Amino acid sequence: MDIDLIFKIAAVGVIVAVINILLSKSGRDEQALMVTIAGLVIVLIVVVQEIGALMDALRAVFGF
Repeated sequence: MDIDLIFKIAAVGVIVAVINILLSKSGRDEQALMVTIAGLVIVLIVVVQEIGALMDALRAVFGF
């Protein structure tokens, strides 16, 4: 497993958390929710791409 993937997910989480806190404190809860959802979608896209790469590697190893 590549450690860069963990750092990418953590970086997105920290950035989303900071923006979420700033928007919530300023009374923009709807935008804070949208930023949280966008961060979740970004992380899911990254994870799905990695799962796709894992499936390709498994196909290459087992000859599917």
